[in-house]
Amino acid sequence: LFDGVYPFYLQQRKVAVFDVSSIIVIVVFLTFACSFLLIIPGIRGRVRLYWTLRVLLSLLVGVVIVAVQFTGDWETGWVKANTSYKSFSRALVNADIGLHVGLAGVNVTLMGNPVNQVNETIDYNEHFAWSFNADYDHSYSKGLERGLPSPILYVAEKFTTQSPCSMHRQYRISGHYASATLWVAFCTWLISNMLFSMPVLVYGGYMLLVTGAFMIFSLLSFSTVRNSLMCPIQFGTATLHISYGGSFWLTLAIGLLCFVAGITVVALHYFSLDLLKTFFDFREDKAEEHQEMTEVYVNAHFMNNGQ
Repeated sequence: LFDGVYPFYLQQRKVAVFDVSSIIVIVVFLTFACSFLLIIPGIRGRVRLYWTLRVLLSLLVGVVIVAVQFTGDWETGWVKANTSYKSFSRALVNADIGLHVGLAGVNVTLMGNPVNQVNETIDYNEHFAWSFNADYDHSYSKGLERGLPSPILYVAEKFTTQSPCSMHRQYRISGHYASATLWVAFCTWLISNMLFSMPVLVYGGYMLLVTGAFMIFSLLSFSTVRNSLMCPIQFGTATLHISYGGSFWLTLAIGLLCFVAGITVVALHYFSLDLLKTFFDFREDKAEEHQEMTEVYVNAHFMNNGQ
């Protein structure tokens, strides 16, 4: 209590659907896509379709690899419960409590049903970071000082270093290595695009396979948190259960897409090289390439002067 009143937000935080960093990444890749669409009318014939398919698929892979680094829905869970709203108060509110786990921290969401209860607007979203350059316990302590609602503090406390649940270390290390392998996948994606711009298409296919492999490795790294015991998050009789979220399944889908595309390129290289070169616009006119000079015209005037 501060002067006999409960702590409160000076400026209430709303639920964040997208992280600002994710929006920046998406806008950058959309700019690349729009720039390409502006020049695509200058490409003639079926090659235009091949170029469009290649570029858009490549940009899709790149934007997913980078964007999921900043999303907060690798694991998600929601529960509806009647719970206390503030410390030292018996007032109960009916609310949806959400937990969203990302590679760099957790977001805890509290939304009232209805939003206006106990003379307040219950619509909060708090982020607690655990990346290696952030102090999770410090963020939690700041939340205590600001007087965050009890459900948010209760969920956030499960991930502190002092919690007997011991989930902080496991999630932090798993998220760190998952992020590192995704950055490696981004580098191999860049290399594959460079190789596809040169007449060494099979190596570009190999690098696509490597890109898909590192994306799968990131999923395996993150999924190791399932090997540890998860503390139950109880709100009365209701339990908050979390499961893999959209970012996890999107990364899996794009990783499998890289595998399919890489295997296709390698298979075409060995079984139908002409078709592969046509798709990547490397097909050369063999008739012109190997054209031989069949007739020679000699200027008799110069021949006579030479004699």
